[in-house]
Amino acid sequence: MEAARAMPSLKVAAGILPAQAIAAMAKAGAIAAAVPIKPEQIQPASLDLRLGAQAWRVRASFLPSPRASMEERLAELALHKIELSDAGVVLETGCVYLVQLEERLALPKDLSAAANPKSSTGRLDVFTRVIGDRVPSFDALPAGYEGPLFLEVSPRTFPILVRRGSRLAQVRFRRGDTRLDGKALAALQARERLVDASDADLSAGAISVSVDLSGALARGIAGYRAKKHTGLIDVDKRAAYEVADFWEPLEARPSRGLVLDPDAFYILASKEAVHVPPDHAAEMVPFDPLVGEFRVHYAGFFDPGFGHAAAGGRGARAVLEVRSREVPFILEHGQIVGRLIYERMSERPETLYGEGLGSNYQAQGLKLSKHFKPLGG
Repeated sequence: MEAARAMPSLKVAAGILPAQAIAAMAKAGAIAAAVPIKPEQIQPASLDLRLGAQAWRVRASFLPSPRASMEERLAELALHKIELSDAGVVLETGCVYLVQLEERLALPKDLSAAANPKSSTGRLDVFTRVIGDRVPSFDALPAGYEGPLFLEVSPRTFPILVRRGSRLAQVRFRRGDTRLDGKALAALQARERLVDASDADLSAGAISVSVDLSGALARGIAGYRAKKHTGLIDVDKRAAYEVADFWEPLEARPSRGLVLDPDAFYILASKEAVHVPPDHAAEMVPFDPLVGEFRVHYAGFFDPGFGHAAAGGRGARAVLEVRSREVPFILEHGQIVGRLIYERMSERPETLYGEGLGSNYQAQGLKLSKHFKPLGG
């Protein structure tokens, strides 16, 4: 509780907390870890979370409950305990794991948090959800939460190699009412051109994003479909794997359509270039979960400066991680697949996405995760 009481000195305006405020939280002890937090974990508007030393293979995913601690649930559901070493441990596809994270929180009473997979995690089709102790929801931590953090991990397509310190998820901190309403969003689109569409679809306080199947972004390639029964991927390696060993390129068709195979995983890109101004952050949410037999985008955070010309991001597309459900589904060029909501930052980050951070996806088009070797040309 001492850390939470120390936080009033860090009080800032309502909004998403920027990197400098996150660093101040860590210094004050509101974010703590046995292994000190590293500067590279802190992004313009989020904190990368690290896997801790202990993991468990569990029988199945489960809904957290305020009536039972994680220790009690693990005693009931764990199949075996796993020690995460520097050498790495393989997490198999189709299995569910629970990992205690290095970080724990002691949030002040007016600060809440939300989590998402990192972009590279989503592009590997690794399903993750952050869980707080006795918190009855996934990826959401209430204002004033104090306690440990756990990560549910379930590789869907590729087996992965992880170790203590691997970063699969990230957390964002919110104070007060941060989301732009419809009027404010329309004004921001007119002023900053959030998406490069003259007839941008704004409704319910969100701006629509559609899919590009024309092949114009990647020399005639509309997207990539993941291969099955591949080798494993070390999540901490960059540019280490041949694309052809894991992905099948999908040539654009004259019809500009794509039939999604049930339970297949695709990497596609948005038709619109996306722009997140420096004093805002964005998140992608499903267009409408009731009308489409597919899901899109595991990793929903867009940091301040994504697609911002001054940070080297002019023309950055949103990469879409698409999985069909039980039936084949026809996806058409220009079809709306998601909505972007924009939120105010409490203050501008000292460093923007892509600005000296080694950001992996600034100015991207159709792009696989950082683990794969760049395609020639």
